[in-house]
Amino acid sequence: MESLLFFLLLSLLFHVSCASQSLRSNFLPCMVSHSLPSSQINQLVYSPDSLSYSSILHSSIQNLRFMNSSSPQFIITPQSETHVQAAVICSRNLGLGVRVRSGGHDYEGLSYKAAGPFVIIDLVNLRKVSVSLDTSTAWVESGATLGELYYQIATRSSTLGFPAGVCPTVGVGGHFSGGGQGTMTRKYGLASDNVLDAIMVDANGTILDRESMSEDLFWAIRGGGGASFGVILSWKIKLVPVPPIVTICNVPQTLEQGATKLAHLWQQIAPKLHEDIYMRVIITLANNTKGEKTAQALFNSLYLGTIQQLIPLMNVSFPELGLAAKDCHELSWVQTFAEGESIKVLMNRSHEIKGYFKGKSDYVNQPIPESGLEGMWKVFLEGESGVMIWDPYGGKMSEIAEDETPFPHRAGILYNIQYFNKWEEAGVEAQRKHMEWTNNIYNYMTPFVSKSPRRAFLNYKDIDLGRNDENGNTSFSQAGFWGQSYFKNNFKRLALVKGRVDPSNFFRDEQSIPPLR
Repeated sequence: MESLLFFLLLSLLFHVSCASQSLRSNFLPCMVSHSLPSSQINQLVYSPDSLSYSSILHSSIQNLRFMNSSSPQFIITPQSETHVQAAVICSRNLGLGVRVRSGGHDYEGLSYKAAGPFVIIDLVNLRKVSVSLDTSTAWVESGATLGELYYQIATRSSTLGFPAGVCPTVGVGGHFSGGGQGTMTRKYGLASDNVLDAIMVDANGTILDRESMSEDLFWAIRGGGGASFGVILSWKIKLVPVPPIVTICNVPQTLEQGATKLAHLWQQIAPKLHEDIYMRVIITLANNTKGEKTAQALFNSLYLGTIQQLIPLMNVSFPELGLAAKDCHELSWVQTFAEGESIKVLMNRSHEIKGYFKGKSDYVNQPIPESGLEGMWKVFLEGESGVMIWDPYGGKMSEIAEDETPFPHRAGILYNIQYFNKWEEAGVEAQRKHMEWTNNIYNYMTPFVSKSPRRAFLNYKDIDLGRNDENGNTSFSQAGFWGQSYFKNNFKRLALVKGRVDPSNFFRDEQSIPPLR
């Protein structure tokens, strides 16, 4: 019996090995035949036999929870549009799935892992940024990071910026296609609200721009997640005015210093502040004056102007905070992302320290009462490394209709909550402990956040909301559990667009849009 099992196992391994060798012998010639220039292909396609395979695979995996969860048949690092076309065509012809990676920050690792045989199209070489001062626009390739985009804008102009996220190592591709919020969201809307055009490769390997892709598809990729519809190569964005000097302020308050009352007031004030003021709350663990464990709420703000202009505004709008000039400092818009270093650090794609992490999100449309906050602190203090970030909405966000793009969280939303837990220790027990805290704080917040559906932000992807099957296939009704959370009533339109442009569901993953026909 044991010898029979050994023979069957050996036979299975032999067939798997033969299948892998067959794929490798067919994939490369296919790439060569569909690429221009074809001479580069050998340097752009990596199989597990390649010396650089592991280093390239792991280069931008930001979440160490998934460091050993990915074994693609090939990694393609295209240098031109035709390389991407070839990767799509050849993967489809050979029955391989496709994952597209720009910065590797996908919270659930869906840009670089899959259940079945697949390839990664890593856009690291497609990161050119072209700024036009005449039109106040820019073309940015999806492989660029936000830091690279901000740096290139700043080297051309001190009075232009772009309303996107605060983490400079995040890739443009996933950020824009998921919405992209940041410190100028209340003034100018999301990153996706300021996209004017895009170039992509669809499931047939065809290159499309806004004119040729149809307005429905252009609508879908601006907040609906580009990975469900194709490979977004580049984006044309509208740059926005910023003053030469902006102001950053930080006011930390522990529980003992009155954080509860201030956080309660903040909920009612921050969404109604002048749209030039973006004041978020960052909740972390800290020690009080006695050295005891406590929670701290950091009131962190960006003002598009000087300290002298800001203080009078805050004295009228939020006098309880007691904001003073000593809490603030002036700098240029681009310096707000460099954290005190030279802005050249924004060109470093890998300066962020990697770790194990889990994220979740919520939206709040009614202020949480002080009693609710007091209960929240108790659960929060049970953790060891978690963070809650409250990002205010209002301003421009309330002026945009919820069906203008797939991102529906607009008028009536006070703020977005991100639950983020990052830890350093490896192992199953460490992960269980930290994931349990994340779930506990999320579950506690249930009565105080949006309902029917409980909303979530696509950029903070959360597989706990629901998933397609391992091969990415699911029904529209099954996917509705998570689809409604991210997109509300826009989910059906997204599925109809998917059914038209990718009816065979080639571009799919555990939370991709299912085709509806």
